[in-house]
Amino acid sequence: MNKITSVAAAAAIVAGGAWYLQSSGPETSGMTPFAPAQAQEADTEAQAEGEGEGEGEGETVEIQEMSLGNPDADVQVIEYASFTCPHCANFAETVYPELKSNYIDSGQIEFINREVYFDRYGLWAGMVARCDPDKYFGIADLIYEKQREWTQGEPAEIAENLKRLGKTAGLSEEQLDSCLSDGAKAEALYATFQENAEADDVTSTPTFIINGEKYSNMGYDEFSSILDEKLAETDEEG
Repeated sequence: MNKITSVAAAAAIVAGGAWYLQSSGPETSGMTPFAPAQAQEADTEAQAEGEGEGEGEGETVEIQEMSLGNPDADVQVIEYASFTCPHCANFAETVYPELKSNYIDSGQIEFINREVYFDRYGLWAGMVARCDPDKYFGIADLIYEKQREWTQGEPAEIAENLKRLGKTAGLSEEQLDSCLSDGAKAEALYATFQENAEADDVTSTPTFIINGEKYSNMGYDEFSSILDEKLAETDEEG
């Protein structure tokens, strides 16, 4: 079973260009729900391990919220998902395209994607996807589509697999090396994930927060029914 403590440790090690390959951690399966209490313990351990290490200590890194659709929409959907979660990959393949076509692109909703880090490989995938914010959702789609392929192998192989996906999306070798070597960004991503997940009581993926209400994984028919209901409610209130 994966332990989220390995992600915190990985994010805390900033030891040069290949810090992400030097960290310890389990092989990825992406199927183990995390516990907020365990995450809090991990964060404390990571701070203790990282105290006094690395350059740029105390540096503040702003983490961008990744969103599509209408930021002024009356209905907001937040998806909590892991790039190593098979259920998330299935949602990305079978539900998200219709959701995007019918609700996001039409401006009826705002859609926000928040990453959950079950393991270090999911963290690396998030760093690659965020390498160019304008390409984020396209790279995310590719990462989910190729999930069974890039998650195979030793850590160095998985890192190279992710870099190949990034290059397919138009990122350069220099961009990818810079993104994957950014230890401060990794720490900030982990801290942001932990804060958001605890605030929304997220314990598994995919989880959806629709106008403040939490929902588990679901198919398109159920999802669209909930969205139609929320949209009707806002119309009545308006």
